[in-house]
Amino acid sequence: MRITEIYQSIQGESSYAGLPCVFVRTTGCDLRCSWCDSEFTFTGGTTMRLDDIISEVEKYDCQLVELTGGEPLLQKEIYELATRLLDAGHTVLIETGGHRDISKLDPRVIRIMDLKCPDSGECENNLWSNLEHLRPFDEVKFVIASRKDYDWTLQTIRQHQLEGRVGLLLSTVFGAVKAEQVVDWMLADKLQARFQLQLHKYIWEPNARSV
Repeated sequence: MRITEIYQSIQGESSYAGLPCVFVRTTGCDLRCSWCDSEFTFTGGTTMRLDDIISEVEKYDCQLVELTGGEPLLQKEIYELATRLLDAGHTVLIETGGHRDISKLDPRVIRIMDLKCPDSGECENNLWSNLEHLRPFDEVKFVIASRKDYDWTLQTIRQHQLEGRVGLLLSTVFGAVKAEQVVDWMLADKLQARFQLQLHKYIWEPNARSV
């Protein structure tokens, strides 16, 4: 597998926010979201065997592991890696852009799946059939940069009847739209979703890596 970095920090997003977590960040992404904060993963990285990746993860003695990127589902070995980590007793999250088929993942993996809003520039690449493979403990994330993005998010959630079916996460593009504005919209629409901030960008410098 091609790996950009493996490190321990706290989980900065999702319903697992604030928990210690080991991140396995893969190299390569086939999307180019306008607000991407991990362009450093597009190229480079180090080729690692699965045994070596697992050994590196185990050094941290941490139960929670997230597979992220880049886009981790571009790596054909990601499925075996996830299963081996699960078999070793880890809780495994995968953060995926929502444009790659999630159905082949081990059913024990917790999917945190983006649906790309219009301002990302990648909205047309959403793979809508993925919604059929989500379970109640999976989560769908919407990254919002504008009122247009919020309106699209609300319409998408209601059209696909996602409230109460999966975990729903709304976050803002850092510095693009005020958090309190999005919260006001959510409350006005009685949207049953979790608002989140990227905790790591408030604890550390926003552009810091390996945090």
